Amino acid sequence: MRFSVILPAHNAEPFICKALDSIKAQSFKDYELIVVCDACEDYTAEIAGDYTDRVIRVNNANAGLTRNVGLEVAQGEYLLFTDDDDWWLHEFAFEMIHEALTDEDLLCFAFIWKGVGYAHPLRPGKRLWPAVWNKCWKRSAIGDTRFPDAYPDDLLFHNQMMIDHPDMKVRIYDTPLYYYNYMRPGSINDKAVALGIEKDMRR
Repeated sequence: MRFSVILPAHNAEPFICKALDSIKAQSFKDYELIVVCDACEDYTAEIAGDYTDRVIRVNNANAGLTRNVGLEVAQGEYLLFTDDDDWWLHEFAFEMIHEALTDEDLLCFAFIWKGVGYAHPLRPGKRLWPAVWNKCWKRSAIGDTRFPDAYPDDLLFHNQMMIDHPDMKVRIYDTPLYYYNYMRPGSINDKAVALGIEKDMRR
């Protein structure tokens, strides 16, 4: 199997269909979809069940630990992470990623950032964006690295990967494939801003 798509979800009933529809619409079909439903008190799991039989219910109340559950059961050669309120821009996104990969450990692609617009795969200073959803990760290259039980878990995981695996083969793919629905009301980032702990990705 080429890809495992891991989607952590928490009470995502009002918006998860857009993320799931963007995956279901993919022309490239050699993938598995793993939805990890974290402490959901709505119909998120039932909705996800209409798209895949890989719906796992957990009670971690933490996106990082939820992603770890998906990572542990993933069977694909490469991993793609999708947040429950984001979506893939094109039905041929997975096809483009598949064709772009040779023997890389990590493919980093451009994305569309809500309220900002096009975002190049590299930040100023030629640094990779510290996110997991604008990348395709070789499962074997991740090794024992896991998401932490801390916010922001994706940034911390990304940075730890760079430390643990300094010799990773990385390819930069300057085509926007993913829509980052930044600051959706009620999202983790939205709540973090209210608490004054949000870290600006532009830095």
